[in-house]
Amino acid sequence: MKFYYTPGACSLASHIVLREAGYGFGLVKVDLATHKTEHGDDFLAINPKGYVPALQFLDGSVLTENQVILQYLADHKPQAGLAPETGTMARYRLMEWLAFIATELHKGFGPLWNPNAPTETRQAALDQLSKRFDFVEKELGNQHYLTGEHFTIVDAYLFTVLSWCAYHHIDLSPWPRLAAFQKRVAERPAVAAALHAEGLAGE
Repeated sequence: MKFYYTPGACSLASHIVLREAGYGFGLVKVDLATHKTEHGDDFLAINPKGYVPALQFLDGSVLTENQVILQYLADHKPQAGLAPETGTMARYRLMEWLAFIATELHKGFGPLWNPNAPTETRQAALDQLSKRFDFVEKELGNQHYLTGEHFTIVDAYLFTVLSWCAYHHIDLSPWPRLAAFQKRVAERPAVAAALHAEGLAGE
């Protein structure tokens, strides 16, 4: 398999899961500004949507969308225990978290990435994110991970999205459980390896 990523982007979540599950894969960095891979290939020919992540199989077929790739990776390495069994309520709870992180947190950062966004728009985004952080802080409680004491794909996704706080100078100290979660996940060997491979070690 080939995994197409951009350092620090949401693709980091799937990259972490690839390592957590013990997959063999090749990493291909993508410049999202030029839509060129590090080898000079046209990324739009691989994923016409133009964004990462993208997972390319040996037959040349490509799977996209972070939520889907995360579940594919977990389902095809069930021994890694990164997602509950399909059809169980626990699985639907995990999917509930995936949807929340994708639509309320991931997309919530959208205005902050736009350098031309008005101050009022940026502040509204920050206010909304703060409310969402309040919710996750409460739901996390004293658990080590979102769904309990066992690391799953939703934790890789939450870790990735929360890592953007540092870039945007968002102080996580009002949410001590989220801050502790970030530190806990960062210390996992597979996470540290993914960060190092993407040139993000120490960030």
